[in-house]
Amino acid sequence: MAETPPRALTIAGSDSGGAAGLEADLRAMTACGVHGCVAVTAVTVQNSLGVSGVHLVPAGTVAAQVRAVVTDIGVGAAKTGMLASREIIDAVADVVDEVGIGRGPELVPFVVDPVAASMAGDPLLAEDAMEAIRTRLFPRAALATPNLDEVRLLAGVTVTDAGTAREAAKALHAMGPQYVLVKGGHLRGSPEVVDLLFDGEEFTEFGGPRIDTPNVHGAGDALASATCAALARGLAMPDAVASAERYIRRAVAESYPLGAGVGPVSPLWAVDAHR
Repeated sequence: MAETPPRALTIAGSDSGGAAGLEADLRAMTACGVHGCVAVTAVTVQNSLGVSGVHLVPAGTVAAQVRAVVTDIGVGAAKTGMLASREIIDAVADVVDEVGIGRGPELVPFVVDPVAASMAGDPLLAEDAMEAIRTRLFPRAALATPNLDEVRLLAGVTVTDAGTAREAAKALHAMGPQYVLVKGGHLRGSPEVVDLLFDGEEFTEFGGPRIDTPNVHGAGDALASATCAALARGLAMPDAVASAERYIRRAVAESYPLGAGVGPVSPLWAVDAHR
């Protein structure tokens, strides 16, 4: 009988196209050697062209899924994806406190991927839900991983260069996360992609040439999930982020077309049967 692998939990919405959301999370976690568990927050009607419908799971059911997983299976790290409403965000904040997920040496690391903007940069959440991310999730986060559109919506900072990226990281860190990772992939026109990690004192840059592909659906989800998986394996935060950065660059390089729209980043290179 095989040894039980590390476990991680994603609290996120489902993507029927299998490219983003909890499906992307589970793909990345598996590729990174971790058993992924889920708390489903929403069911989307979605394909490569976009989202045409959303059905929210009751907030109490979301919390009950988290409680059921953690109290029986146990997890080494947890992350959020699309939480969709103020009620769900409040329920998640309450239940992670209850089961010992958060920031700090005695708690299971909590990665908050604040899914708040569409691929076009438009808001996905009402303002009360945005405020709940700022005031209820960020203070509990070991790591927050916003993209540049989410940085603009949550912190009011438009990132255009390295200086404004640092300004944004400081503004977000002041909201309570132990670490902030400002993801630079949405700085369109830049020949490089630079993600900026900030712990309140030191900045660490993770960068490389922009990979020429339109198929980047689920990239942010996969990066947060790969970080969550590395934390579940026991890596310290800077090392976990570095591991996830290596993973996502390969996943983007191996991305593939799917449907008539934007295809997904790929974990398949990491799966033995597909090498």
